[in-house]
Amino acid sequence: MEKPPTVALLEHVASVPDPRIARHRWHKLRDILVIAVCAVLCGAESYPAIEDFGQEREEWLRQFLELPEGIPSHDTFNRVLRLLDPVEFQACFLRWMQAVAEVTAGEVVAIDGKALRGSFAKGTGKRAIHMVSAWASENGVVLGQRRVDTKSNEITAIPELLDLLALKGCIVTIDAMGCQRTIAQKIVEHGADYVLALKGNQPTLEQAVERFFVTGPEAEAHRTQSAYHEQTEQGHGRVETRCRGSVPPWRRSCEPRGGPGSRVLGWWKPRALWAARPPSSSVST
Repeated sequence: MEKPPTVALLEHVASVPDPRIARHRWHKLRDILVIAVCAVLCGAESYPAIEDFGQEREEWLRQFLELPEGIPSHDTFNRVLRLLDPVEFQACFLRWMQAVAEVTAGEVVAIDGKALRGSFAKGTGKRAIHMVSAWASENGVVLGQRRVDTKSNEITAIPELLDLLALKGCIVTIDAMGCQRTIAQKIVEHGADYVLALKGNQPTLEQAVERFFVTGPEAEAHRTQSAYHEQTEQGHGRVETRCRGSVPPWRRSCEPRGGPGSRVLGWWKPRALWAARPPSSSVST
């Protein structure tokens, strides 16, 4: 019988290689990493804040950490975390997150790219750090991240991120940047389904779908036959009503055709068109 993955952070960080010279290791690496992760999860945004977190909760931390030299200083956190191999630590953190947050069939995993606030340095010319993240909507956690140099590189970063994730049975959503046949194919290969926004980066497909729902001679009939849903939300000082329509199953004799395995076309007011591959059990074929 296969042993289930442990959810203990302490066991996961034990696999991270220690980059320090042996004679300079006053503090255990796993102590440093566990304190840092817990502090950041509790809102720490600087190395002094991580040290303060450790000092204030030392009694609690000693229940499962060794702390032979007490709580490390903020300079120690700074030096050690800068020396870590980011790929090794990301793999460790991802394994822990996947053990803690079990991804259930049908859950929506949203993939999106964002620039990290405050990560640029105007004086030195350092550009902002741009990350592509996978967010599990039901569990409310980030399942994985991949750093990219510029937004144009999301197209290559998204497949790399998908390879890190266990997505079987999930529904992956991506904005128009990820509306690529290769990305759709990789999602299908992972046993997941997708909803991809459609904009001008795929002009032929966008025009065909717009003709299907908006401008074509049978557009009104297609909209009338679509499954319709309306949702009103209030936030950020405004009230917004979103209207969605979809037409399953996808008819192979009819153009346009979406990505690999796509069965549904949809429209979304106020601004989006999309193609999707919903779970097979929900589609008549």
